Amino acid sequence: MTSASAAALPEDPGANTFQVDLRGLVDLLSHHLYSSPRVYVRELLQNAVDAVTARHAVDPQAAVRIRLAASGGRVTIEDSGIGLTADEAHSLLATIGRSSKRGGEHGLETARREFLGQFGIGLLACFVVARRIRVTTRSARDPHAAPVEWLAADDGTYTVRELPDDARREPGTTVELEARPGAEEWVAPAKVGQLARDYGSLLPYDITFDDGTGGEPRPVTDRPAVWDRPFPTPAARRVALAGHCAGIFGFTPLDTIDLDLPLAGVRGVAYVLPEPTSPAHRSGHRVHLKGMLLTDRADNLLPDWAFFVRAVLDTDTLRPTASRENLYDDETLAAVREALGARIRAWLAELAASDPERLAAFLGVHHLGVKSLARHDAELLGLMLPWLPFETSDGSMSLQEFTAAHPEIHFTRSVEEFRQIAPIAAAHGLGVVNAGYTYDADLLALLPAVRPDLKVAELDAGAVTERLDPVPTAAELALAPFLSTARTRLQPQGCDVVLRAFQPVSVPALYLDDRQARQERDRTAALDNADSLWTGILGALRGSAPRARLVLNHNNPLIRRIASLPDEGLTGTAVESLYGQALLMSQRPLRAADSALLNRAFLGLLEWATHPTDAPEDPQ
Repeated sequence: MTSASAAALPEDPGANTFQVDLRGLVDLLSHHLYSSPRVYVRELLQNAVDAVTARHAVDPQAAVRIRLAASGGRVTIEDSGIGLTADEAHSLLATIGRSSKRGGEHGLETARREFLGQFGIGLLACFVVARRIRVTTRSARDPHAAPVEWLAADDGTYTVRELPDDARREPGTTVELEARPGAEEWVAPAKVGQLARDYGSLLPYDITFDDGTGGEPRPVTDRPAVWDRPFPTPAARRVALAGHCAGIFGFTPLDTIDLDLPLAGVRGVAYVLPEPTSPAHRSGHRVHLKGMLLTDRADNLLPDWAFFVRAVLDTDTLRPTASRENLYDDETLAAVREALGARIRAWLAELAASDPERLAAFLGVHHLGVKSLARHDAELLGLMLPWLPFETSDGSMSLQEFTAAHPEIHFTRSVEEFRQIAPIAAAHGLGVVNAGYTYDADLLALLPAVRPDLKVAELDAGAVTERLDPVPTAAELALAPFLSTARTRLQPQGCDVVLRAFQPVSVPALYLDDRQARQERDRTAALDNADSLWTGILGALRGSAPRARLVLNHNNPLIRRIASLPDEGLTGTAVESLYGQALLMSQRPLRAADSALLNRAFLGLLEWATHPTDAPEDPQ
């Protein structure tokens, strides 16, 4: 029995070698480097594929054979690869960090291009599920070398011995794992077959799997990749890709985007999610490295704004992390990420130019997320702004349609304010956009940067009032006493009264304010409650900002009847009621003074309605 630490003796008698605790190493691999014991199947497939690749470099005409089998608590993989001599078995299988594919810096770069494995952990990773590993191998490089058996246990010991010449006639390697207690589920035939297909379906060599039931071994590989296969029609290709997406991601895509980047060694597809998703959610993409599944949770493959797709691709240029379970985020990945993002942008541009219906279907699902990211991505904003839907006074439409009729855009910051003003704005040709929904106000604020010809401003009371029809001078003079009473009653509320004629006729009064008016009202309220020091400071800040306005509709019959009331007290109560009703319709928060006014007006009208009239005396 030979100790693993004695595999390579130091030349300097005073030097010491590191003592490696294999059980500690296995614990490190299983709990810190690898996410799951399932990766042992990947290691087996990887070693076999690399061995065959190395054999072909020596003998391009050599037959290819990789066969995986599982039964009775054992997993076996046999390949017709390069094989090992006894010295190579000592040196390579028991020395951590060494690989048969290394050979200086140039050799390492060559290995990265030609082989799947790069880090030299190799077969030792299989101890995450195995208590014993047996390797029988024969070298294709040295036809005179005898077959070799390498037998290792999870206590850190191994033996290497040469076998009789007839023990293995053909070059290649067979690896047999015996499961450790507690790992039986990972070596069950169904599990091994599923993991083999998951990891190895796109590997470049034909691989078969035998589940030990006596039937014919089933294929593991399924090449070429579905996105590289020829189809009789584009519709047939879309159906095949949709089935592939359903099989690996569990949903039927809204659309598919080809992600072929030949110069970057990347090919694959992106599937558009059929349901809305949060832009903050980082999607897991499926990445194969030279055909071997690297990860199905790559979250750094695409730009953050491409949250609405799930990608699956194969690459031979991107670098894996040490665990080979994600992509190393370096300059190469950054360049590929930018190129893939450009491809998705190009897809959006193609839809906008040639297939508006498909673009509308896409935005119908993902417009909120696109709006979110367009706030921070000027290029995406410029691309999508003509197509993003907004609620406007002319109905739901894109800004491109809306700005064709309204070069000056007004917006409200609340849905309630918009719904109050929208019918009136539409009737009088005022272009108003509802910016009360998430992200819309931010996008409208950025609109002039994309369209300098447009003017965008928050809706203010003056803009609305100017669009409403003025009342003839004679009519307004006749109503001067009424308007004076109304203004006097609403003066304590910080509200002016204006008379206009507008549509629809059914609206008797409209309450309008804007940010400046609200700020002035808040300043006044603070002034009323402040001490002498703050009273002087706040008084000095008094500006000329307009106050809120109650716009009375001269076209409304109720307004005309109230204006003709002979009782000034009743007229004032009616005006307060109109103010309260308009305020409630605007759904703005009520101040204490507003609540008191509403209560007073309500009780005043009840008092007037129930007050007994003078009746004639009863003759009896």
